[in-house]
Amino acid sequence: MSFQAYLDAIEAKTGLTPRQLVAQARDHGFDGPGAKAGEIVSWLKEDHGLGRGHAMALVHVIRNGPTISGQHVGSGGVHADASTELWLDGVASKPGP
Repeated sequence: MSFQAYLDAIEAKTGLTPRQLVAQARDHGFDGPGAKAGEIVSWLKEDHGLGRGHAMALVHVIRNGPTISGQHVGSGGVHADASTELWLDGVASKPGP
């Protein structure tokens, strides 16, 4: 599953876009590189029912923003992402390929 697919699945499960969840994280004091992964994972599980894998995808975005490594971009594998920039504004508003 690509990184973007994780974020899209989180939206489907919670009804919130990744950007909305990042804003909630900031409201809870989870912001930037110093944010504690365990605390974020616990919050996402308790408040939104997310499992560890999906929560860790959001931990990355909360800590580092929407940019990811280009390691899998264009690789064609199951983990391939289309871009190093993740779309945080929801599936419905995502630009086409």
